[in-house]
Amino acid sequence: MATIEVSAATRATQGTGASRRLRRTGRVPGIIYGGDKPAQVVDFHHNTLFHQLKLEAFHASILSLDLDGTKERVLLRDVQMHPWKNEILHLDFQRISANRKIHMKVPLHFANADVSAGVKGGGIINHVLTELDISCLPDDLPEYIEVDLSHLQLGHSVHLNDVKMPKGVESVQLVRGDNAVVATVQVPRAIVEEVTAAAAVATTEGAVAAPAAGEKKEPEKKEGDKK
Repeated sequence: MATIEVSAATRATQGTGASRRLRRTGRVPGIIYGGDKPAQVVDFHHNTLFHQLKLEAFHASILSLDLDGTKERVLLRDVQMHPWKNEILHLDFQRISANRKIHMKVPLHFANADVSAGVKGGGIINHVLTELDISCLPDDLPEYIEVDLSHLQLGHSVHLNDVKMPKGVESVQLVRGDNAVVATVQVPRAIVEEVTAAAAVATTEGAVAAPAAGEKKEPEKKEGDKK
């Protein structure tokens, strides 16, 4: 995938009032920090950033930030949105170094659910995790991690140690000893309740029809018998 580029400009003023005036002009205040350079306040074009934020890759990729003609490799670290308006209030970007590992959350993409034995047997896939906290060098950062569900049986689960990690990528949870559940396949609850209810009714009807232990069944009265 092509590198996503972000354009920024050096911001001369700071403070709440200055940020409010900046937003009225269609710009968004932000900051760039990390690496071997001091933190720097910047601003961005609001509408351009608003559309870029809708891209999944924008949140889990190395971005190329053009600051007044100088390009740096950065990661998006924080976005502050207005409580009810479609308005970005502030953004944080972190500079990266090629030889230093980074921690990122990347999305999980689930594949081959439709051919799994669990789904064919009437099960429903439950995505317990939708993203994964990983550690890797910047050049090894994947856009997403694929989870293969083709071998998932009904009532079984996929754990972190079942997920094939890209080269150079580690799951932070798994390294810490947390082999968390990623996805499961279960029979829908409504079907389970329906089967259980039907079984209960059948058991009740059988108990009513059968005589109690030691109880003699009364002979059927034939026509003409005295009452």
